[in-house]
Amino acid sequence: MSDDQALFEKGLPIRREVLGPDYVDASMAKADAFMMSFQRATTSWAWGWAWGDPTLERRTRSMLNLAMLTALGRSHEIKLHVKGALNNGLSVEEIKAVLLHATAYCGIPAGLDAFKAAHEVLLKEGALPGASDGEAGR
Repeated sequence: MSDDQALFEKGLPIRREVLGPDYVDASMAKADAFMMSFQRATTSWAWGWAWGDPTLERRTRSMLNLAMLTALGRSHEIKLHVKGALNNGLSVEEIKAVLLHATAYCGIPAGLDAFKAAHEVLLKEGALPGASDGEAGR
């Protein structure tokens, strides 16, 4: 078995646990040959190699991801990783603290985008009081 295959097999269950099996399985199922190259790369490198390293706990990795994605301005990925952070046991207050910390270093526009993305997911997941349909605060 190649190293890439071993990392893929290590990463796939981690990716499913953090992001949810429905999301991961749908991403894999709709990938054609071109996109499957990316699915294999991200599952092997990000999930098998990085997330599969036991040095940091998943909670810590979720916090790091939220901060880095805020810095990069990747709202779509923030939404995905807020759900992952909840799956990894972060509280709403911890998510908020990470985003505030990132805002201090990344700037108000980046922080605002991150907060809006996180807010949408937290409402949808029922982690915040308010509308469960995700319409509150818009």
